[in-house]
Amino acid sequence: MQAKKVIITRPLAQARDFAVKVNQIGRESVLFPLIDIHSLSDQTLIRKAVHELAEFALVVFVSPNAIDAFFQHVITWPIDVPIAVMGAGSRLALSQHGLTEQNASIISPANRLKTDSETLLEVLDVASLAGKKVLIVRGTDGRDFLSDALRSFGAEVILLSAYQRCAPEFDDQKKAELIHLLEADHQWVVTSSEALRTLMNWCVQLEISKIVAKLQHQTIIVPHARIAEVAQQMGFHFITLTASGDENVLVALQSHV
Repeated sequence: MQAKKVIITRPLAQARDFAVKVNQIGRESVLFPLIDIHSLSDQTLIRKAVHELAEFALVVFVSPNAIDAFFQHVITWPIDVPIAVMGAGSRLALSQHGLTEQNASIISPANRLKTDSETLLEVLDVASLAGKKVLIVRGTDGRDFLSDALRSFGAEVILLSAYQRCAPEFDDQKKAELIHLLEADHQWVVTSSEALRTLMNWCVQLEISKIVAKLQHQTIIVPHARIAEVAQQMGFHFITLTASGDENVLVALQSHV
């Protein structure tokens, strides 16, 4: 029996990197980005925050994209400024910019199956942040749970938008490709709830009989419990939840050919 194709829905740059790993384990990958990442035209506030890094008691990066956008301007990271991230993808992004646990203080959730703002808050020393400045680097929109929680503990939180996320244009080529993909059973790697919502919205827009049901019967592999919950709410039947990190997604792909 022929192995199912692996549909990678990450932003294009990250999708290409992950496709190499998928191909190395002998699986065929298809790039089908459901999120586009754009740099901000005005980088003034990012450069200002980089210049003031030493003033922060903690810097939080909500995603690898936030790290990549911010570190375009970083020459040297202040060793006494701790970093907080959600999951393994962000740790990998930090390492690509030269920061690991060997030369920086990096904090992330202990539960690798649930890496989000709630579980990150659990491992932060929030009492020590009272009266101090915390920088949260994210996209132009995002959840306010962490910033609200840190402010409730007395921290002075600065939210910094470092990039913009948006759904790709759903043009005729995308429509034809999606219809073709849903004609067979594949494994979809989905790494954000936003991407999953875009995928469902596109299927609804197609206005083709039973196309949503075809999507709901696809196998999706997700690295976060929150995405799995959204998938369940959308009626997906075959959901594989892995721990955070590419290596765990790859193990799942090898186990479910």
